[in-house]
Amino acid sequence: MRVLGIETSCDETGVAIYDEKQGIMSHQLYSQVKLHADYGGVVPELASRDHVRKIIPLIKQALLEANCTEKDLDGIAFTKGPGLVGALLVGSSVARSLAYAWDLPAVGVHHMEGHLLAPMLDEPTPEFPFIALLVSGGHSMMVEVQGIGQYTVLGESVDDAAGEAFDKTAKLLGLDYPGGPLLARLAEKGEAGHYNFPRPMTTKPGLDFSFSGLKTFAANTIRESDGSEQTKANIAYAFQEAVVDTLAIKCKRALKQTKLKRLVIAGGVSANKQLRSQLAQMMKSIKGEVFYPRLEFCTDNGAMIAYAGLQRLKANDVEGLSTKAKPRWSLEELSAI
Repeated sequence: MRVLGIETSCDETGVAIYDEKQGIMSHQLYSQVKLHADYGGVVPELASRDHVRKIIPLIKQALLEANCTEKDLDGIAFTKGPGLVGALLVGSSVARSLAYAWDLPAVGVHHMEGHLLAPMLDEPTPEFPFIALLVSGGHSMMVEVQGIGQYTVLGESVDDAAGEAFDKTAKLLGLDYPGGPLLARLAEKGEAGHYNFPRPMTTKPGLDFSFSGLKTFAANTIRESDGSEQTKANIAYAFQEAVVDTLAIKCKRALKQTKLKRLVIAGGVSANKQLRSQLAQMMKSIKGEVFYPRLEFCTDNGAMIAYAGLQRLKANDVEGLSTKAKPRWSLEELSAI
């Protein structure tokens, strides 16, 4: 079985073809970073227009790279939600139109299920059940996963997501957009012991996240600092350390609560080196396993949508002729397969 996957939930146009036996046959990705950089964040209308311009050329390139035509496909998967509604509508309308024209089934995929299953794109793959920490610019979520579609959300962000806090703090430090990776790079030059940032919501029970207060603490610290490059690096170090510690504490708590020893980390923040290192040490200490997607599949991409779509296509979980984008969509609403 072979599926074309289309991802247009935010500011990246991703197209990929995934084959059940051969794996990833092609992978095309266009990032809108330069388009939004002047504004310091994603402008939804500009994002939608750029998806319109890029999506068809990327589909053609993906088919060419995979050396196949529409006749070699068994279905088309697209991101149905959550995300920016205009961006989602571009992907869903193109995918559903092509599916109709090519007489193929269309599969609407939950964006976070795509991230959650992204580690399945490479060996070794995690076995069910496991705990998934999904951390990106728009989401921070802890999920107990018993199988595909069998999700229990144990905790989520009540305000800023981890990736959002990274980007906003980076902006306060004078770094370009998107600032998360740049802040992580700056933190490598920082020194420990200069600042002590809070670890939000770790002293009270529960698995929800809150990074808005941490961002405010960073803003006050930056305002009162001398503004030197080394000071900025020290602040970046302390901020990253606080976020990573918070995520690690919550992961350990979730594993203990569910008595599981398997952890999956996915989403854009899962590429963070410090987070990977600390969670690897933590899982080793409890004799558990931790899994991540390949670095290129941590951020939004078509491959994860194609893979998730293929799993749902096999279960005949497909769209009708009329499909709607779902900018808000709970993981727990998905059907088990």
